[in-house]
Amino acid sequence: MNASQGVVITGLGAITPSGQNPETLWQSVRSGTSAIDVLAGEQFDDLAVRIGGQIKDFDAEAVLPRALARRLSPVQHWAIAAADQAMRAGGIESAADDLPWDRDRAAVIAATGSGPVDAMQEATRRLDADGPRSVPLTLSIHGAPDSAAALISQRFDLRGPGQGVSATCASGAIGLGEAMRRIRHGYADAVLVVGMEDCLGPVNLASNSNMRALAAGYEDDPTAASRPFDRARNGFVMSQGAAAILLESADSAASRGAIPLAELAGFGAASDAHHPTNPHPQGRGAASAVVQAVNDAGLEPGDIDHINAHATGTPAGDRAELAAFDSALGEAGRTIPISATKSMTGHLLGASGVVEAIIATLTMRDQTLPPTLNLDDNEFPDRDIVAGHAREMGDGPNLAEAAVDTVLSTSFGFGGHNGAIILRRIARPATPSTDATDPSTGADDPSTKESR
Repeated sequence: MNASQGVVITGLGAITPSGQNPETLWQSVRSGTSAIDVLAGEQFDDLAVRIGGQIKDFDAEAVLPRALARRLSPVQHWAIAAADQAMRAGGIESAADDLPWDRDRAAVIAATGSGPVDAMQEATRRLDADGPRSVPLTLSIHGAPDSAAALISQRFDLRGPGQGVSATCASGAIGLGEAMRRIRHGYADAVLVVGMEDCLGPVNLASNSNMRALAAGYEDDPTAASRPFDRARNGFVMSQGAAAILLESADSAASRGAIPLAELAGFGAASDAHHPTNPHPQGRGAASAVVQAVNDAGLEPGDIDHINAHATGTPAGDRAELAAFDSALGEAGRTIPISATKSMTGHLLGASGVVEAIIATLTMRDQTLPPTLNLDDNEFPDRDIVAGHAREMGDGPNLAEAAVDTVLSTSFGFGGHNGAIILRRIARPATPSTDATDPSTGADDPSTKESR
């Protein structure tokens, strides 16, 4: 393993259709609850596909001053709220707090496929209707995909590099991997990674529907639409939202008494160099990313205990992903349990890698593999796909399966972008305490003792 420092997760945040904090997200996924519904709003009435995962009942002015909230796009509201949760879980409430790191060595990465694309679309409509003077003067500042990184850096006075990462649906995983490398090799002590996407505008929906990329014909039964690995799958379901993960060096976490939730142990990325939308049939780039991640973590394929698959529910994509696992993992790839959590959350595109890293972290915490919904006719019966209901794991006397200590999470996107990360479980302290706090959720957790 080419690394100088271990990298751990010390805070999580999430604003998703499945839940507006990490614990609610996880419990929704763990219970097999779909967040997909018919989209509310007259702007969707004429579209061929009118389903997705929407953020509901989110109050931006509970997070931001009213004037700023009105200047920003919803995707930036969600990104900032998720960042707040992750920083708070890591023990940082605001910029006024004394940071446990040098501010010049604390960085921010905003990972997204499109960023606040609604701002540019609305400005174009205004320009056409009312002329140049109607275009918001803040568009050049807040309309860029990386603008959330600047907003979050300012919010917490983090003076390390603030930047965007955009690699379509692999953005979140690649953002996490690049943050890990920055810490490992001594360029930062902490990096806050925020994945964000708002893909449910009519233009985005129409474009993806015209490509026949979206699951179609499910307006009467939206929860059945996202069906990875099922023979009846016919496309993915888009969702909006944001998620955040606070990474820091293991030494930093230990020195300040922070409780690490998991280790980010390996990362790989590659391009298919094949086609604008279709994956390589044998999953060439995906396999390369997985091999890199496994090697980076110092593991063998048989050391992987669980796979949170990209698995969007496109016929070609799911097939290519399993081919990639065959190539990268060999025989082990056919026996490792696989979950496809987009069957419940929908596909948050550039944010999905961060959302699924949160799910993987809590999978290890609770030793429970989340289910894959809608797998009524499994096209791949030779694979161990966790179908229908969550599967309890662990090495206790009442659990038949082995413990989940490592999770591979994959993210692949249009343009042939591929990212893979390996997360590793960190054992909880042995001495229980009833007054400790679980840093991922703020909920009471009797299994930990150290304070944040």
